[in-house]
Amino acid sequence: MQFDLRKFIATGTQPYHAEFPCDLSARDFAGARIEQPVTASFTAESDGDEVRMTLRAKALVHGECARCLDPVEREETVEAEWTAKERDLDDPDFELPLDEKGHLDVDEWLAQEFMFQIPTVLLCSADCPGLCPRCGKKRAECTCPPEEDKAAPVDARLAILKSLLN
Repeated sequence: MQFDLRKFIATGTQPYHAEFPCDLSARDFAGARIEQPVTASFTAESDGDEVRMTLRAKALVHGECARCLDPVEREETVEAEWTAKERDLDDPDFELPLDEKGHLDVDEWLAQEFMFQIPTVLLCSADCPGLCPRCGKKRAECTCPPEEDKAAPVDARLAILKSLLN
């Protein structure tokens, strides 16, 4: 969705509200995905010489657990507010996705907000024990002896790291 922010700052006397679908399925959120279209709510209100914008959306995020690699689904919510003035539109450091004509790319803004919101490390549960470093099975299914057993073979690729501990 494109929103003409420059025009709204100049002539917007009535609040603007829109609900729109946004397809984020082609984006990668640090390994996570949003497979279904998201319904977002966008509001802009003029307050003298500035505009307050609000963006809200919920999405079902899919990924895999960083410890055990099981599939993970979790709901994430974005609630972002931004205030802009006319002089901000010509600022090269303005942080919202704006083109040279003053059109705000609301879809891109939503994608950026989800990028900040979605954790970079997804877990199936906070106490997920992960995988056994010896056999590669889930720790709950692993039959390897406890880790106190020093006779267990060390991965040769990690031997140099073990020597640093001595």
